[in-house]
Amino acid sequence: MAPPPSLPPFSALPLREGDPHHSAWGLYGEDDQLGFLNRLTDDVVLAAAGEIKSGVRISLNWPLDAQRDTPFFGRQVFHQHVYQKPPRIVHDDVWTFNSQCSSQWDGLRHFGYQKEELFYNGVTVEQISGEGASKVNGIGAWSEKGIVGRGVLLDYHSWRVKKGLPFDAFQSGSIPLSQLKEIAADQGVEIKFGDILLLRVGWMHAYNSKSKTEITALTKANPPSFPGVEQSEEMLEWIWNNFSAVAGDHPSFECWPSQKDWKLHEVLLAGWGCPIGELFDLEALADHCARTGRFSFFVSSEVCNVPGGVASPPNILAIF
Repeated sequence: MAPPPSLPPFSALPLREGDPHHSAWGLYGEDDQLGFLNRLTDDVVLAAAGEIKSGVRISLNWPLDAQRDTPFFGRQVFHQHVYQKPPRIVHDDVWTFNSQCSSQWDGLRHFGYQKEELFYNGVTVEQISGEGASKVNGIGAWSEKGIVGRGVLLDYHSWRVKKGLPFDAFQSGSIPLSQLKEIAADQGVEIKFGDILLLRVGWMHAYNSKSKTEITALTKANPPSFPGVEQSEEMLEWIWNNFSAVAGDHPSFECWPSQKDWKLHEVLLAGWGCPIGELFDLEALADHCARTGRFSFFVSSEVCNVPGGVASPPNILAIF
């Protein structure tokens, strides 16, 4: 499926003079809060449903308590309080956690243009967290229809191992677009407009091989360092021309810290309203894709309906 004729070319960005670099503010209306999820039209989702052939379902959710007391970025970890309600034989529980302590979708309130201090469609800090703030750009707006469509997995980890390329999941490093395109060709993946990109860099695989002592030491780095996709015009254009959302198994999706004076988070979230998924558990998905030779599937993700929310667990399934 090709981009619709109405989609402005990447070269036309920013769409309005004076707006931040690469921004597409106003494309879907001045008050839009869906961003790239506008690309998931009924027709696109209906076509994606054709990916369901066997009914096999695979969760991509890392447990909410996976990081326990050793979180990266200093985020509060998941805590569960279970209590009985006598005299009945009944239990309730209370969960307290940072919405980005495990698998997450970054919403449009999470990361703004740093120099301009503006979020998607020009929303200000004061509109989000100042006195009398509104619920604008809250992730609850995404819950009405969810993030649902055709997913594609690019398994960088398996490709890299096959190629014998060096890799450190806890050091900053850029994955170039040329390699992602080579992986897609190697896997026989046809990318279609509106796809949900899932990138397995191998971070979760590496994390699971580390001891608690090693992880604790790594969390103390400031800033932490992670590999991810490169910050480049070419990467931005590729995402603009193809996807409705992007996600990976690592904490930052892009190379972190940024190797440019700008960040992909700024453009994707604040400029385009493109959801960024992080810390997705793609291990079982990668295994199934490799065994079946299928790297595309139906994706169903329902974010939590929190008006004014910054981020959300993805509650996500891949369905074959």
